[in-house]
Amino acid sequence: MRLKSSLISEHNAKLSSLHQKKLEYISGQLDQSGFNPEGIIQKISDFQVAIPSWALGTGGTRFGRFPSGGEPRNLEEKIEDVGLLHALNKSSGAISLHIPWDIPEDYIKISNLAKSFGLKFDAVNSNTFQDQSDQELSYKFGSLAHTDANIRQLAIDHNKGVIDHGIKLGSRSLTVWLADGSNFPGQQNFRKALSRTLDSLRSIYDHLPDDWQMFVEYKPFEPNFYSTVIPDWGTSFLLSSKLGHKAYCLVDLGHHLPNTNIEQVVATLMGEHKLGGFHFNDSKFADDDLTVGAIKPYQLFLIFNELVYGMEGANKDDAPLAWMIDVSHNVKDPLEDLLQSVEAIKLAYAQALVIDRDKLEETRENNDVARAQEILQDAFRTDLRPLIAEARIRNDAAQDPLLLFRDLKMRDQLRKERGSGSVATGL
Repeated sequence: MRLKSSLISEHNAKLSSLHQKKLEYISGQLDQSGFNPEGIIQKISDFQVAIPSWALGTGGTRFGRFPSGGEPRNLEEKIEDVGLLHALNKSSGAISLHIPWDIPEDYIKISNLAKSFGLKFDAVNSNTFQDQSDQELSYKFGSLAHTDANIRQLAIDHNKGVIDHGIKLGSRSLTVWLADGSNFPGQQNFRKALSRTLDSLRSIYDHLPDDWQMFVEYKPFEPNFYSTVIPDWGTSFLLSSKLGHKAYCLVDLGHHLPNTNIEQVVATLMGEHKLGGFHFNDSKFADDDLTVGAIKPYQLFLIFNELVYGMEGANKDDAPLAWMIDVSHNVKDPLEDLLQSVEAIKLAYAQALVIDRDKLEETRENNDVARAQEILQDAFRTDLRPLIAEARIRNDAAQDPLLLFRDLKMRDQLRKERGSGSVATGL
């Protein structure tokens, strides 16, 4: 399914009058405050967030799934769905594949299809958290950390193979997330498990091309609930530091214990030049994988405060950060949820761009706590949605992507094309 540009133009024309009034108002406010609206619009226009192939279908729990129909049945249709998202918002210009769910049968054909939608391939993701149908050895008790050297080698070879797939598609990064850990005290020797993991990661790291990066993800629990081998950012930082300059920490917003100060984690990793990228989502209790900004929008803003401070300061010469969404929409239309998530990310980014940093630093140096809070909250409460809409319009995208998606009944069209019972592959 491809979205005709004429439909976008018609949609934008209908909303133009009110949009211009809102844009003029907020632009005037920003000008008076010493900010350049045009500069902010350009930065928003340039911002891209990768879409993971596994987020294009309805998520679920171990208790059940409720697919919405019209879901992508193969890699080609996943690319089409991301292409549709990108046509609507012009901010989803990359797709992140999960191997072995997304192994192309024809790399040239898949690459050309992605290019036809204006997409590139972001990080490739390995899978050692589940056994495949043709797999002789099992990951039941771990993969890169397993006590059995043969199983560790199986997982190492899989990750190397994922890199090889990524090379053929033009990707330049590998994300490693491990389910390895234990469910009961005494089940695992913590030190040996971590040591084996480091040795395994070194073998994979040595397989990386010179221009590639490895992102080491962490998670405090699930599917193992007593311990995980890489439970927190400190362990990820330890491993990536020992691996070398091509290894970085990957922050998934849901992979933290309740009330963790994620913005401080981000600041610390940026200070050490070891922040590689993000998996954006939101949570109420744990790794809920909810729509970005649905629960804790202020926390998301505070995270972007630290990101902007680094990207426009001490970290401006670092490799660009990798941005990706990682959500599971159990009761929402997957494409609608992704549109909302991208919007929330760009809004938090834009709000962080209108923080008066000189005044903020002055208040910090003077220990003016109340004024520092006011400066941050003033930026957070500024409605910059007209600037985000203007960025889309200038990029020939829809002013209101979700509205257009619904007005054109796109999910109904996808059901007609793919069937009401189609379920996304891989999940």
